[in-house]
Amino acid sequence: MLMSVYWMTEAVPLAVTSFIPVILFPLLDVLNTERVCNAYLKETNMMFIGGLIAAIAVEHCNLHKRIALKVILTIGTSQVRLLLGFMITTMVLSMWISNTATTAMMTPIVKAVLDELKQNKDVESRHRTSSLNTADSEHASGAFDPETRRKSVYQCDYEQNDRPEKTDICYYLGVAYASNLGGAGTLTGTGTNLTFKGIWDTTFPEAGGVNFASWFIFCTPLMLINMLAAWIWLQILFMGLFRKKKEEDKRKSNEEEAKIVREVISVKYEELGPMTFHEGSVLILFIIVVILWFFRKPEFIPGWAEFVATVEIDDATPVMLIVFLLFVLPANLDFLRFDSNERRPAKAAPALLTWKVVHEKVPWGLVCLLGGGFAMAAASNESGLSTYLGKELVYLEVLPPFLILIIVATATTFLTEVSSNTAIANITLPVLAQMAVAMKIHPLYFMIPATLCCSYAFMLPVATPPNAIVLAASNMKTTDMMKAGIGMNIICLIILCIFFLTYGSLVYDLEDYQEYLFVNNATNVTRL
Repeated sequence: MLMSVYWMTEAVPLAVTSFIPVILFPLLDVLNTERVCNAYLKETNMMFIGGLIAAIAVEHCNLHKRIALKVILTIGTSQVRLLLGFMITTMVLSMWISNTATTAMMTPIVKAVLDELKQNKDVESRHRTSSLNTADSEHASGAFDPETRRKSVYQCDYEQNDRPEKTDICYYLGVAYASNLGGAGTLTGTGTNLTFKGIWDTTFPEAGGVNFASWFIFCTPLMLINMLAAWIWLQILFMGLFRKKKEEDKRKSNEEEAKIVREVISVKYEELGPMTFHEGSVLILFIIVVILWFFRKPEFIPGWAEFVATVEIDDATPVMLIVFLLFVLPANLDFLRFDSNERRPAKAAPALLTWKVVHEKVPWGLVCLLGGGFAMAAASNESGLSTYLGKELVYLEVLPPFLILIIVATATTFLTEVSSNTAIANITLPVLAQMAVAMKIHPLYFMIPATLCCSYAFMLPVATPPNAIVLAASNMKTTDMMKAGIGMNIICLIILCIFFLTYGSLVYDLEDYQEYLFVNNATNVTRL
């Protein structure tokens, strides 16, 4: 309760609250200091750190920006396609890179496009006004100088008191929604997913069933459906989808805007130049780690780990191999050029990644937050608290399981609007695990929806960093975010419940409740 209150109120920093188990559990005779400290660097945390470093390598070489601009140019630059392009790009990147970094990278791109459109509208407005006077004044203003229009993307900025247009809000919210949804698409996409994996492995070490492949197979289709729903929802709210267009020249105006947007994005893409050896190397290594994760233990076929060693190989091992290579392989091939006189490399080649960059960009506080949650979960099992709470909640079994699932998902979704997503996962998941066991229901039946709902925070700027970033960048009102966000929350809840009870039940075989895997494991953890 103490940690829950501190996490939800942030009376002290979240990471500092995570150190409380190291102090209190040994003093209260719950766990010895060694076992508490071991919880802070479990395999899940090592996997998280490795995934973060791989993502930082992608950012460091600017590969993420190249991918973003290319995807937007490929999808198209009309209003509807531009929104889709922004959302798909953000979603794909946030599956692998932190949601905060993805949103921070995409927001300036969105702003540059919208500033250019705003500048163009101002130019047309001035042109219409000046044409009423004389054609000479129109020429003197330089309104249609193509060089001026090209530069405006870097010079034009919103006034602080300007009220953004509806379409502007739509683009920014699209980036925030796609970032939150994309993070839920992979096991390494966000901290809450790895919190779930760590608690699952701690509570039911022999149960299995949760790995990169199984999560990807279930959550990626769900993510795509949610993103499509978000795209349609934003169009209905801000672009007048299904409304009759009043203006005859609307299409012509849209075509003009599409040309301007394509010009802006093309200029930014050309500035990147051709793909470098650095970017290509990082891209190949990133693809390799994803393949290694997926095929380590896919369960539908034998995984590569079974042929390599007799001991258990988890996801931290392949990602740390790739991390090691990032610090070893060169970022360019200049070292192959030799001075004609001394026959030695003309210049030392830097590595693909440096420790200085990693040290500055890894969110070490989040690593501590995950560790604090794992320590609390271990102590809850050791003391029997999780089992006690689960048995107390067993009285809910008078309700149908699907109704309990809806209540759990709804409560988690709205709790995470006002508190840290990872903190909510740390608080709720151990209790849900034991409640399911007491009710003789597969624990994943409640744990996976609750985990995913921790990412469905669309209403408030304090809910997630992407929300806060787009609110500040767009100058929109909090009420604008709330109106669109509450609808998005409800849409995602409905899709999740339907999808999980149908497709999810097949992927995770939720009907197959093997009591010995869960009851015996929970008892063994307690005895340890």
